[in-house]
Amino acid sequence: MKIKRIMTAAPVSGSGKTLLTCGILELLKRRGQKPCAFKCGPDYIDPMFHRVVCGFPGANLDSFFLPEEEVLQLFCDTCGREGAGSAVLEGVMGYYDGVSGTTVQASSYDIARITKTPVILILNARGTSLSAAAMVRGFMEFRKDSRIAGVILNRCRKEVAAMIRGVIERECGIPVLGYVPMDKDFEIKNRHLGLYLPHEMEDITDRIGKLADRMEETIDVDKLLEIAESAEELPDARETAAVREALKYSGEPFRVALAKDEAFCFYYQENMRLLERMGAEIVPFSPMRDRELPPDTDGLILGGGYPENYGPVISGNRTMLESVRKALEDKMPLLAECGGFEYLNREVRGSDGVWYPMAGYFDARAERNDKLGHFGYVTVTLPDGMKIRSHEFHYWESTDQGDAWTAEKPDGRSWRCEHDIDGVQYAGFPHLYYPSAPAFAGRFAKNCRKYRRQRKEKERGTL
Repeated sequence: MKIKRIMTAAPVSGSGKTLLTCGILELLKRRGQKPCAFKCGPDYIDPMFHRVVCGFPGANLDSFFLPEEEVLQLFCDTCGREGAGSAVLEGVMGYYDGVSGTTVQASSYDIARITKTPVILILNARGTSLSAAAMVRGFMEFRKDSRIAGVILNRCRKEVAAMIRGVIERECGIPVLGYVPMDKDFEIKNRHLGLYLPHEMEDITDRIGKLADRMEETIDVDKLLEIAESAEELPDARETAAVREALKYSGEPFRVALAKDEAFCFYYQENMRLLERMGAEIVPFSPMRDRELPPDTDGLILGGGYPENYGPVISGNRTMLESVRKALEDKMPLLAECGGFEYLNREVRGSDGVWYPMAGYFDARAERNDKLGHFGYVTVTLPDGMKIRSHEFHYWESTDQGDAWTAEKPDGRSWRCEHDIDGVQYAGFPHLYYPSAPAFAGRFAKNCRKYRRQRKEKERGTL
């Protein structure tokens, strides 16, 4: 498989990777490349911005969640499925920052190595000159196979960029492709969990368009394409072990209601694709606007997001809250994560400080702490010993976050978490990556089919 590709990476977080990645995607799109975007690591917000440009979701590439060969096959499969002519991989954190902060596993570097992708280092050049060359050389030499092939200077004036460019190219021997100046028209604001979401910025498409217009003037796009073209050939996409195992759980179709609106939008695309391979029909609904769950629902997924920002609307939609609670009391299979779990609490303290009644399936209250409750990779272990790779990143805590599972960080620290009701309903803070344990998704599929049969029997009995 031969596909033009690059990775955008940076020495530290906050260097502007997401915005510049979107600008590059727009430049490639304008040249008829049909780019596909990927995010290194577990972040689910940055891919939303990629989708604004590409029009379709990419994937998260994470070597903590999946073995290396499956990361590579996920990349190839996604490019092939979307008919992509090029690919842009956005890095995570600092280029070499991996699991536990002391290894390169699951770092941007690790994904570049696995996918054999040339890297463009995004360097925040504000307040630096010769030191910029030292930083670039240090990153190039920290690993012999760094794959760093070029530099873009960000937040940099034209005159300063001209000076730094010569220094870096002379001292490091790689091209500086150009610069991007500071401009509020390009700014995307941050908050506690990362960037504001695309749907919260009415002008996001215009912002990205203006950025691409500027990059047409300040970036050597031809050189960028040349670097992307130099990427090595990869093996043809094959079914991963996760996909092969998923086929064991395929069978009778079932319908899964998926909470999806401004308040609930944090999802791994690979989770949904895995369930679809098992026979799921994913039916989106809005806990904010719809009055009740979609008809003929056999299972419910409540993902993460920012329900606290929409407390009055969510709490005011009593018919939906009652529809969800009654379905769960009827033992409908459930997967609820973070914000979706908070939705099932008795009350949630909104961003405005007001306590709002919620579904009340769990007799608990959720509110924000001043510091992160848990952050980073975890492996959760179920009572039967099944293990699932997961990620936590939340400031909110519940007075009853469950204790049925064990969550363990790579450094060995552990704690109890998750509500597990008869192996049918799961709710807690960890964001689960289903392809890391296809049998877990298969169990959910099996439960949904059982619920479907029971529901159909009840319907026949009332006719």
